[in-house]
Amino acid sequence: MFGCDKISYLTPIVPAVAASDVVKKSSEILTSITLIKLLEGAAIVLVAYLLIVASERFNNWLSEKMPRRFRLIVRQGLPFWRAAVILAAVISLMKLFLHLSPNNILALTGTISLALGFAFKDYARSLIAGVVALFEVPYRMGDRVQIGEHYGPVVSYGLRGIRLRTPTDNIVTIPHNKIWTDPISNANDGALEAQVVTDFYLAHNVDIDRVMKILYQAAYTSQYTQLKLPIMVMIDENPWATHFMLKCYPIDARDEFIYKTDLLKRSKETFRKYGIAYPSVPAGFEEG
Repeated sequence: MFGCDKISYLTPIVPAVAASDVVKKSSEILTSITLIKLLEGAAIVLVAYLLIVASERFNNWLSEKMPRRFRLIVRQGLPFWRAAVILAAVISLMKLFLHLSPNNILALTGTISLALGFAFKDYARSLIAGVVALFEVPYRMGDRVQIGEHYGPVVSYGLRGIRLRTPTDNIVTIPHNKIWTDPISNANDGALEAQVVTDFYLAHNVDIDRVMKILYQAAYTSQYTQLKLPIMVMIDENPWATHFMLKCYPIDARDEFIYKTDLLKRSKETFRKYGIAYPSVPAGFEEG
């Protein structure tokens, strides 16, 4: 009985001691907040924002002025510059408002980690994945990637996510934490060229050799084709059609969609000239 009473007397004291410790630790970590410090903090944030905007505009301008083979290399450096500016701004703000002793840094790190873990779990996962992506490089600025149902070039790379421009000119924002769960298909992986596959479905009784020559000619004579890289025509068989795949490379990966349109247009015009027939799909048939 005495042991139980002793515990009941002691338990109310613990929260009070813990609360006083929290207040004491907070006063040790935080510096005195003054109007001048607030203005300095606002100036740091403003300068960081202006530097990020200016670096992005300068990077875009410089990438267009550089020789074509260096364009993507220049663009791919932008996320590192942005991360450096943000890190410098965060360190400056911490030095302004906090006492950065080793013990305080340890306590602050634990508090922030705990807060992020409970309140901003998904956001924290995206930030961590963004840092990991900078070094594992599943995608870069200018890469043409497929993530889920979305495909297009990476036009923006932030700490939380990337932005893709789709063939319909929509901008899709995808958080970095998709690298933990979704497969990522990268068409050019940092290279300037990206293979373009153009599909044609023709009737089974077409002249195979003639069709292959037409497709080769369409690729060789296109103003967008990188002739230093191979041009291939592959054939596959479907129940209702013969599937021709024209595989070739544009000079610049940015021309992928207009390049594919050019290949389709000129190939179809030649098919019509030689009377090459398209198949009729059976009613109710769905390609598996």
